[in-house]
Amino acid sequence: MSSASEQSSKRDAAHYAILLRSKRQVVLSGSETEEEARAAEKEPILVQQMPTFNSFHEQRVHMKQKLAAGFRLLAKFGWDEGVAGHMTFRDPEYPDLFWVNAFGQYFGHIKASDLILIDHDGKIVRGNRTVNKAAFMIHGAIHAARPDVICAVHTHSMYGRTFSTLGRPLLPISQDACAFYGVHSVYPDFGGIVYTPEEGARLVSCLGDKKALILQNHGLLTTGVTVDEAIWAFISMERCCQSQILAESVCPNGYKDLKLVDDEVAKGVQRNNGDRQAGFMQFQPMYNMIVAEQPDCLE
Repeated sequence: MSSASEQSSKRDAAHYAILLRSKRQVVLSGSETEEEARAAEKEPILVQQMPTFNSFHEQRVHMKQKLAAGFRLLAKFGWDEGVAGHMTFRDPEYPDLFWVNAFGQYFGHIKASDLILIDHDGKIVRGNRTVNKAAFMIHGAIHAARPDVICAVHTHSMYGRTFSTLGRPLLPISQDACAFYGVHSVYPDFGGIVYTPEEGARLVSCLGDKKALILQNHGLLTTGVTVDEAIWAFISMERCCQSQILAESVCPNGYKDLKLVDDEVAKGVQRNNGDRQAGFMQFQPMYNMIVAEQPDCLE
C-alpha cells in the first residue's frame, strides 16, 4: 500500500501532467525526420496567461478593444435591441472614470475608438456622443460602490429577460450553471427604466458582493475584474437561462423535477469554473473568432 505522501505526489503529477513534456521519444513516421522529432521534443509548452502591460496606454487600448469585440459578439448573438444595453469598464489610470458605448449606436458597428469616457457625475470626459442615462445610473452606481468591479455588462437578451420573469435564481443543473452557484442574486423590484440614483443604489445593494444579478422583469447583469470575465459571464449566464427554461419546459412539474448538482460539488465547480482566470480563458476563443471575422472592431 502506498504512503500518503506517495498518493499526494501522484495527485500532483496528475494535476500538472498536461503542462509537462513527456520523456518518451518517438518519431512520427512519414510526418517527420528523427532530427525534427528531437527538435519537437525540446519545444516549450505554451500556457496561455492573462496579459500584463507596460503602460496605462497599452492596458487601456487592450481593454477598449476587448469591450468593442464584446459588443460585436452580443450583436452576432442577437442580444442587442434598439438603444437598450450597455457595457462599461473602469479606466486603468483614472479609476473614477469609466468607458461606455455611445447612446443609440448599433452593437455590431462599435469600434474601440467609439467608446465614451465619463465620470461618476455622468459628464463626458472624452468623446462627442451622448450616453444612455440608464447606463450611467446602473454602471455608475456599480463602479462607485464596487472598486473590485472593472467591467459590467447588461443588455436585454431574450432568454435572460424571459428567465427574469420567474423571479428566482439559476439552479445548479449543469457544470456551466454551477459557475453561478452562490455568486448571483435576484433583484425583485422592477421600478421602470433606471433613471434615478435611488434605483441604482437599490440595485447595487441587491448585488452586494456577488458577480451577477438577475433583474426581475428586466434581464441580466454581470461583472468581472477583467473585461473578459464580465463578458464571458454574461454569455454563459444567458445560455444557462436558456438551458433551464428548456429543461423546465419538458418536466411535468417544472423546476421541481430537475436533478440538481450536489451542494458541495456545485461549490467546488464554482470555485474552479467561475473565477477570473476561468472567465479569461473561456472568452479567448470567442474573442479570437470575432476579431478574425470583424477586425475593424479593434480600430
